[in-house]
Amino acid sequence: MSGPAVILAARRTAVAPRGGAFADIEPHRLAAPVLAACLADAGLEAADVDEVILGNALSGGGNVARLAALAAGLPEDVPALTLDTQCCSGLDAVLAAARLVETGGARAVLAGGVESFSRSPLRAHRPRGANETPDFYDRPAFAPWPERDPDPLAAMAAFAAQEGIRREVQHALACGSHAAARAAAARLALEIVPVAGLEADAFTRPLTPPLCRRAPVVAGEGACALDASVVAVEADAAAALLVVSRDLARALAAGRKSAGCTVVGGLARGGPPEWPFAALPPAVSALLARTGHVPGELGVVELMESSAVQALANRVEIGVPGERVNRGGGALARGHPIGASGAILAVRLFQELVRPGTRPGALGLAAIPAAGGLATALMLARAPAG
Repeated sequence: MSGPAVILAARRTAVAPRGGAFADIEPHRLAAPVLAACLADAGLEAADVDEVILGNALSGGGNVARLAALAAGLPEDVPALTLDTQCCSGLDAVLAAARLVETGGARAVLAGGVESFSRSPLRAHRPRGANETPDFYDRPAFAPWPERDPDPLAAMAAFAAQEGIRREVQHALACGSHAAARAAAARLALEIVPVAGLEADAFTRPLTPPLCRRAPVVAGEGACALDASVVAVEADAAAALLVVSRDLARALAAGRKSAGCTVVGGLARGGPPEWPFAALPPAVSALLARTGHVPGELGVVELMESSAVQALANRVEIGVPGERVNRGGGALARGHPIGASGAILAVRLFQELVRPGTRPGALGLAAIPAAGGLATALMLARAPAG
């Protein structure tokens, strides 16, 4: 039986900068309590889960989703899949779950993402001969052509210089992100599963333009350079959503305060690999066209903030009023746990749409670009009660 997919629960850990509160916790141990919390929120038994799908980019192989599922107490016969599309991984996992449910391949899927910069393995290319040593590297190639595979920070700095995006403009967005996160602290706490005693995003602070001006430059030079205050910090976190069929959602509806959110649509797109964030606006436009909506209908938008330059450029092209974007702050105020970042956006979107007072049918969007010229977008609508 096929039909629309419904998200019934969405939870996450706090986000901790690399080397912080989660420094000693392996990725699957971060994800396990979040998976369990989603099941508890929805009142679904672990035995009723058909599959677990998690995004991850840094664990160095294996199947993190399988480890997390077992650690969360799911039955051993529940399969698990780990996927890697870099920054898009967590949101792509949610889309994969929705497609499984929509086509009748599953009734209940736990999907999301997990990342630990702190526990990521050292990476090296194996020596080709006895006279060579391992060649350690920080990141893999994102394109087969070196001349079209710049470091993402260098690409964003080049774009800032090309478009004249000055440091003070970048600072304003970063300060606004932190301010929004601080103002939303009480409702953010409702979606966070405490792990290792951390109950709030650790990086959020009272950021001001004078503090930004003191931050060291990390890419570019001159008036449009990128400094540390306008680039999302490397971080650790996990996030998950429970995606179910409409009939299962109805069966679980008794006693629930919210009917959750219906998946209106989602898609992924590619673009020029040398511009890591260029694929996002076309992905959003294609999703709006496919679903028959326009930007003005989106009441809530959760947009990735890998850097202020990326966020500014994408905000302008999407054409959604700024007050609807990242109402609880963005990655500049939290950090960027690569494989989990897209799933965190989906959790934030879900939580904003199910807030008391939000009308049934209200639309929202989560969108994230990735290194290599990828982007993923997801549209949700608050489901009607009953």
